[in-house]
Amino acid sequence: MKGSNRECPVLYLVVPCYNEEAIILESARVMKEKISELIQAGTIDKNSKVLFVNDGSKDKTFALLSEAARKDDSFIVVSLVGNAGHQNAIWAGMMTASKADVVITIDADLQQDINAVADFLECYRNGAEVVYGVRNNRESDGTFKKLSALAYYKFMHLMGSRILKNHADYRLISRKVIDALKEYNESNLFLRGLIPSLGFPSDIVYFDTKERIGGETKYTLSKMLKLATDGITSFTIRPLRIISFAGFITMLFSIILIIFSFIEWLQGKNVPGYTTLLLVTLFMSGIILLSLGVIGEYLGKIYLETKSRPKYLIDCVISAAKEAEDDD
Repeated sequence: MKGSNRECPVLYLVVPCYNEEAIILESARVMKEKISELIQAGTIDKNSKVLFVNDGSKDKTFALLSEAARKDDSFIVVSLVGNAGHQNAIWAGMMTASKADVVITIDADLQQDINAVADFLECYRNGAEVVYGVRNNRESDGTFKKLSALAYYKFMHLMGSRILKNHADYRLISRKVIDALKEYNESNLFLRGLIPSLGFPSDIVYFDTKERIGGETKYTLSKMLKLATDGITSFTIRPLRIISFAGFITMLFSIILIIFSFIEWLQGKNVPGYTTLLLVTLFMSGIILLSLGVIGEYLGKIYLETKSRPKYLIDCVISAAKEAEDDD
C-alpha cells in the first residue's frame, strides 16, 4: 500500500458532474484557485489535481471540461459511458485517483463550502482517515427539501442505517480507506453508509451551505427515494424483521378474532359483520402487498449482485499530461 504524506499530501478533488454546463467553468475556476492556494501555503503537494467525473452528461459539460483539461494540467476529466449514477461516479473518481494520498469528494454546484477543505486536511494531519463534511443548516433549501431531508434521515435511522445527519458525500478519505474500499465488490453502492461501517478513525467538519449559482439540482424526488431504498436494503434487514413482527402480531389478532367469533356462534348471536370483514380484508391485502414489495426489493438487490456487472465503464480520460504524451 502506498505510504501517505500527512504533512503535505497529494490531494485530488473528485467532482461528479451531470449536466452542469451552466456552472462547470466557474466551479473549475474556484476549485483550481483553492488547490493553488493550498499548494502555495505548503498544505498540499504540487501534484494535487481536480478530477472531474462526467457522468454521461447530455449537455456541453463534457466539451467544456475537455477543453479546460487540455489547457490546464490542474484538471483531469474521467468520462463514463452513459449515466452510472451519482454514487458510482464518486466511486469511479476515487478509484481513478491512483496518485492521491487523500481524496475529497465535492459536488459541482459549489453549494458545499470549498473553504472547508483546509479544515478537512487539518483533521487528516491529526490522524483522521475519514473526515465528514456536515451542514450547519439547510437555510438554502426550499420548504419541501427541508421537510423531505428531515423525513429521510429520521426514516433511515429508524430502519437501522448508519448515516450522519446532514452529511451528503462531502468528505475526505485517505489512501488507506480507498485501498480498503477496493475490497468491496458490491454493485449497490451507498457510500454514506459504507464508509462509516469500515470503522476507520474519523472526524467531522461543519460548514455553511451556499446558494446554487446556476443550473438546477439533479437530486429529484425519485432519485432521493432510490437513494433511501439503496441505503436501507444495502445495510440492514430491519424491514424484513418488521414484516415478520407485523405478521406475528396479525396472526395473534386473527386467532383472537377466530376465538371471539366462535364464542359468538356458540351463543347463537348472529352478527352481520360486513364492515368488519371488509376492513380486515383491505388491511390484510395492504400488509401482504407491502410485504411482497419489500421482499421484492431485497430479491432485486440479490439479482443485481449475482450478475457481478461493473459499476461503471470509462469512455476516456483527458488531461494535459496525457495529451502531451499522445503528441510525443
